[in-house]
Amino acid sequence: MLDPLGALTDAFTSFLFGKVETTRLPVRTSTGQAQAVYLPTAAPGLGDSGVIIGREVYSGKGYIYDPFQLYGQQLPAPHWLVLGESGNGKSALEKTYVLRQLRFRDRQVVVLDAQGEDGVGEWNLIAEELGITPIRLDPTAALNGGIRLNPLDPSITTTGQLALLRTIIEVAMGHGLDERSGFALKVAHAYVTETITDRQPVLTDIVEQLRHPEPESAEAMNVDIDDVRAWGLDVALVLDRLVDGDLRGMFDGPTSAGIDLDAPLIVFDLSHIDRNSIAMPILMAIVGVWLEHTWIRPDRKKRIFLVEEAWHIINSPFVAQLFQRLLKFGRRLGLSFVAVVHHLSDVVDGAAAREAAAILKMASTRTIYAQKADEARATGRVLGLPRWAVEIIPTLTPGIAVWDVNGNVQVVKHLITEAERPLVYTDRAMTEASAMPTDEARAIQAAADAEAEARADAMAMERQWRDESSETVA
Repeated sequence: MLDPLGALTDAFTSFLFGKVETTRLPVRTSTGQAQAVYLPTAAPGLGDSGVIIGREVYSGKGYIYDPFQLYGQQLPAPHWLVLGESGNGKSALEKTYVLRQLRFRDRQVVVLDAQGEDGVGEWNLIAEELGITPIRLDPTAALNGGIRLNPLDPSITTTGQLALLRTIIEVAMGHGLDERSGFALKVAHAYVTETITDRQPVLTDIVEQLRHPEPESAEAMNVDIDDVRAWGLDVALVLDRLVDGDLRGMFDGPTSAGIDLDAPLIVFDLSHIDRNSIAMPILMAIVGVWLEHTWIRPDRKKRIFLVEEAWHIINSPFVAQLFQRLLKFGRRLGLSFVAVVHHLSDVVDGAAAREAAAILKMASTRTIYAQKADEARATGRVLGLPRWAVEIIPTLTPGIAVWDVNGNVQVVKHLITEAERPLVYTDRAMTEASAMPTDEARAIQAAADAEAEARADAMAMERQWRDESSETVA
């Protein structure tokens, strides 16, 4: 009971200011119990325009990503790096992303398909579905009417041709050309392009000119003709491998007719090339420069250049320099470069560490699938990922990845439709799922999806528990 004076004071206060709220004693509780008072919030998405990737794990919201829509606002560059060990869903992500991008009329995609399955590239099923014939580069078939790409194709500028020849030689030799060898190559190339006008010049012409240089080229620099021949000998031997060696047939003739550079999807099937040989970076250099001069055009189309096994590019200083220029040039013409790499250590610790760092810096979007703990920590340091993201990377299940879009970091579950599943499923050789009835295969996939969701929920609970623990300590 209040004393009479207190009751009179309360009545007078209520009359002047309205009813006074009852004073309550403070309640001590945990953040786990108090969370019901503060409704959960989710990180903002990337907008609602573009390609649907899947859903954000912690909020359940749809996750939409399109570098062309985000460029200039949330993205300083449209290039994308995809990381992760085999079997975690990188290939499925790439393929569904391309299929969904191609639903837009102003999109065009080139894929360098370095993975093989059943004697063809991984992208063969998708190409067949779209009515497209892959450009299969195969040394064994090149001599029998196979595909040829000419480094001296007239559609490539003379400057581009010379740069490409230097890159091919430097990749094969493992070091840069000295001034004398570079001079011999330059004068041989100049003579060939000036004198051969009735057909496409080919590498055989360059090799022949290096072996038998013209006296005029020596006189121009006041040197002996035998010196010029000696300077060009190593260069001739390297190019001879493309003319009469294990790579003959693919680059020593005019570019094959019938390559449709206006098709919505262009697939270069490299699956018949030894991925561990010097042939792969040479091949990627030739294809990259050839595309730069024949494919990228100021026609307001949005182009995607997707490279499997991209460490062949990033790990070679000379090829990386070519692609670095391509990325800078292509950004002004609507080009998004997608590099797929298993381990970041494949490139950052390689011979082209400086060039790799420059290319990685241009990739404003990074998608990281499951990696071992030590690899995840190294990746986190290089890419500047937050600590919580680094900690969950080793626990990610197939189909779930950490997405870092210019600092917007979220955990995303990639979703595949029933129509896409037969086209993106690339593990037939290692499983028995292809022999199962459709209903059984779907049931197994549904069980796998349910398990992935359970793991995702457990990850969310663990993250919440860590947040609570940190608040309690504070």
